[in-house]
Amino acid sequence: MFVALHRMPAESHEYARQREYIVARCLPLADHVASHFARRGEGLEDLIQVARLGLMNAVNRFDPAKGPSFIGFAVPTMMGEVRRYFRDYSWGMRVPRRLRELHVQISRATADLAQQLGRAPNAGELSQMLEVPREEIVECLVAGDAYRLDSLDAPLGADSSGTPRSVADSVGDIDPQIEHITNREALRALVATLPPRERDVLRMRFFESMTQSQIAERIGVSQMQVSRILANTLRCLRDQLE
Repeated sequence: MFVALHRMPAESHEYARQREYIVARCLPLADHVASHFARRGEGLEDLIQVARLGLMNAVNRFDPAKGPSFIGFAVPTMMGEVRRYFRDYSWGMRVPRRLRELHVQISRATADLAQQLGRAPNAGELSQMLEVPREEIVECLVAGDAYRLDSLDAPLGADSSGTPRSVADSVGDIDPQIEHITNREALRALVATLPPRERDVLRMRFFESMTQSQIAERIGVSQMQVSRILANTLRCLRDQLE
């Protein structure tokens, strides 16, 4: 579909019809993405409209020459659009501008890199693409998780093997309730005081982009124990940063 679309003149009626056809076929996917953000204080119909806007942006930006998967590009794009909606209308006034701007850059870069790599990018790859120090990427990701402890283990469904996946297993998922964290040096100092196992879990989660299940296998504990380690460690960081 996209190969044919890119061969058509952008101003032609054929291009418009093909684009509308692609968008129409993918609307259920946009609605499904919107449903993951329900029960967060915004109406589902509004979220659906925002996700559909993200879908149209994804159709406009997708380049089939850079990768085979439109879905892998579209889903992060739509999720980023919904997160920006929450940021702009629900919590933007409370978030430091530096983190808001980095949040937008990470969302867009995640979608682009996911298409190129065929997987979610890690912090180092995001750092290289955005030309932002890896510490700042990780700060934004850690800060996001530090302020969404209640939703760390919210179910997202199952992966292709049937293994349940939680919110914490979705790489680059930045919560729309990031609070006032601006001192990167303070965060680095606090992380340095953590016990070795907690530091290792944070490193694997945020620097190596490993899922909870992968971390559990690496350190020889259950996925539930990894979830508790992450939750307790992030709660400790949050409490000391406040």
